[in-house]
Amino acid sequence: MTPATFQALVGMVKQRSGGVINPDQGYMLETRLAPLLKREGLPGLDALAQRLQRPGSESLAQEMTELLTTNESSFFRDGRPFEHLRALLPALHRARPAGQPLRVWSAACSTGQEAYSISILASELAEADASFAARRVEIIGTDITAAVLERARAGVFTQFEVQRGLPIRTLMKRFSQDGTRWRVNPDIAARCRFEKLNLLGDLRAVGRFDVIFCRNVLIYFDVPTKARVLAALAERLNPDGALYLGAAETAMGMATRLTPLPGERGVYALGEEGASLRA
Repeated sequence: MTPATFQALVGMVKQRSGGVINPDQGYMLETRLAPLLKREGLPGLDALAQRLQRPGSESLAQEMTELLTTNESSFFRDGRPFEHLRALLPALHRARPAGQPLRVWSAACSTGQEAYSISILASELAEADASFAARRVEIIGTDITAAVLERARAGVFTQFEVQRGLPIRTLMKRFSQDGTRWRVNPDIAARCRFEKLNLLGDLRAVGRFDVIFCRNVLIYFDVPTKARVLAALAERLNPDGALYLGAAETAMGMATRLTPLPGERGVYALGEEGASLRA
């Protein structure tokens, strides 16, 4: 692979997904794109770059982008954000008129563990509070990669996947065994829907949300792209809602509307509009 080929391929990935691939990650192109090269009968990445310059290569370029997008997820990842959400959802419930759903967005949802974790938490809250049980909770998971969305919609996970973050009691109560795999129960799945969406695209169609999870996504973007995505997320967040980022991510210096919540790592509100969350 020539330097020109590397720059052409990673430039296309950045344009389409925002993800930045550094020169020392060239091996990733070789390994992840090998099946695509074999299927297309291409001798190497230089030939792929040439093919992508031809008319009618849109679907191939999209497939390449999806193959080079990192998809990593686990149930109740990092723990602390879900502890905060456990207190936040009842507060939002009390602040909303009857009949208005609470809307939660799991951005870059991968195979769905985050969205299903939120739904499990909502079930636990509903079982403890009859008034919360009457509140509809809508959870939308979005991702750029079609293959992981198919898995998320199926709601079926391997033994290894359910062992990452799920207490055994929760697994037995919220999942049913399906051969050697585990299927999320219908009541948990019912709150969740999964759609294809690019965070660099027009986000207005998804509406506004009380809670947005966009965790461990910004680490793959350069600073201008991070600022662009954060501004777009702030536009989708309700005034008293919360945005959750990954533990190693920050909005500081990149999003004027977002203010960190004191004592919480990676949780943001909309400036003075989010004063109720900081009280």
